[in-house]
Amino acid sequence: MNVRKEFALALLLGVLTGVPVHAADIAQPVLIPEAKPVGDSGWTFAASPYFWGAGMSGNVGQFGLPAVHLESDFGDILKDLDFAFMAISEARNDRFSIFGDVMYTKISTGSGTPLGIAAGSVDLTSETFAALVGAGYSVFQDGQSNLDLVVGARVWHASTEISFNGGLLDGVSVSDGETWVDGMAGFRGKYSLTENVYLSGWGLIGAGQADLDWDVAAAIGYQFNDRISAVAGYRALGVDYSKDGFVFDAVQQGPILGMVMHF
Repeated sequence: MNVRKEFALALLLGVLTGVPVHAADIAQPVLIPEAKPVGDSGWTFAASPYFWGAGMSGNVGQFGLPAVHLESDFGDILKDLDFAFMAISEARNDRFSIFGDVMYTKISTGSGTPLGIAAGSVDLTSETFAALVGAGYSVFQDGQSNLDLVVGARVWHASTEISFNGGLLDGVSVSDGETWVDGMAGFRGKYSLTENVYLSGWGLIGAGQADLDWDVAAAIGYQFNDRISAVAGYRALGVDYSKDGFVFDAVQQGPILGMVMHF
């Protein structure tokens, strides 16, 4: 029944019964439909910038020279570190997840030469970049804990530039670098110990253009609220790549410390 008919009926009843009719007694039209709750997409997002105090050991060879063995703790690396960026992100919907892990470091060092004839000094700049993109499926989850089987691919880039200053080679620079991709598979998981404290970690292994590529980590986290958590743990990552005299067979390992922000 529309509003005009309702008004006419109410007016007729008022005339027949002698009961006055007020505007409030007449049903009002609904000008704006009642808002219907929009279904949640189900996706949740998290981002975690982190600090990794990693040292490095292994064999590195560039510029066609024989590979040399390196043993550098984080203190050695830190004094020559120009810039570093590390972050992990994740999107999750029920049992499905998509994640990424990016690491970039730039290290510079320099020294004088004994005689200063060919060059007065030599500067060396080294850059390392690794980006992992993957997808996972939870084989176990109970609302607070989960264990995911994951697959993905990691892109590596490592390069070194040597610059000469002064002497006969003044202004000359040479560089050597390689980019490669490896397939990865393994697991990622989280286990809640209490309402606020949880364990997390992952284990990945793969190969491709590298002979071997692996990555393991374990951490403990504390959830301050629904949005913010802090994590601390230990991570080790290794890759064995060689091609045409370029060798990058190294293991990086050390403590990690980061924040997790949920959206």
